[in-house]
Amino acid sequence: MRVSLIGSFEFGGDGEQKIALKAVKLCQLLAVLALKPRETVPASTLIRELWGENPPAAAPRTLQTHIYHARKLLTESGLATEQRKLLLTRSPGYQLDVDVDAVDVRRFERLVRQAEAAVAEGALEAGAAHLTRALSLWRGPLLGDVPVGAVLAGQAVLLEELRIRAWELRVEIEHRWGRHREFLPDLRAIVDEYPLHEWFHGQLIVALHRSGRRGDALDAYQNLYRVLRNELGLEPSAELQRIQTDILESPGDSTPRGPHRPGGGSYRSAVTPLWSAALAG
Repeated sequence: MRVSLIGSFEFGGDGEQKIALKAVKLCQLLAVLALKPRETVPASTLIRELWGENPPAAAPRTLQTHIYHARKLLTESGLATEQRKLLLTRSPGYQLDVDVDAVDVRRFERLVRQAEAAVAEGALEAGAAHLTRALSLWRGPLLGDVPVGAVLAGQAVLLEELRIRAWELRVEIEHRWGRHREFLPDLRAIVDEYPLHEWFHGQLIVALHRSGRRGDALDAYQNLYRVLRNELGLEPSAELQRIQTDILESPGDSTPRGPHRPGGGSYRSAVTPLWSAALAG
């Protein structure tokens, strides 16, 4: 069994029949349950996702109807049987009985947490391997092909933040390895995707300079300057300005200090579980 929520929504896999999910509310219902596998999701959370903060009076009864149709769909697809029920009623709500690691969001969170722990212990190879596996799961934003409600929209924001943290850690590993030239294509792609993330820009600027491309490094700074002024009406931070000054004033073979990682401190801090706040009920 596999449940994919990152990008398009897919339910089923590993040789099993995949469910053709077309009804938006069934997608939302199963997605919220899948984010917290084998744990009870309150009916109030499901209602908030399906109907917002002001649900109709008939919402609890209509939710039961959606649960019935979801169970029917799981059974007709062959994923659930009389002996192996997947969608369970558990007061005060419902539970999806699938393995935690079957859900790509939960695997992504676990792999990033393992990468943080590995890097904190100095095991960069293991950290990089975990991050490669985690980032390979990324096929787009959470349920990118399904309109979502408040609960899933909140989870989408948390998931994107965790992806940024994963890229920050991967960039730091490459920086420690001194693979500035080799990682330049990835850094450029990251900057293109996150044009307002100053730290990524700073890493690109320093990597270009350390690759012997001083002029390109200064051009990258000017690009950041234009983006921030045009989009936010701001100038680069004092730290990024310091890096530019170091490049301008230093000999061509010198190495400016790179920008500090956002938040500072150690990567030992635990990853905030994606399901903790928005699924609290």
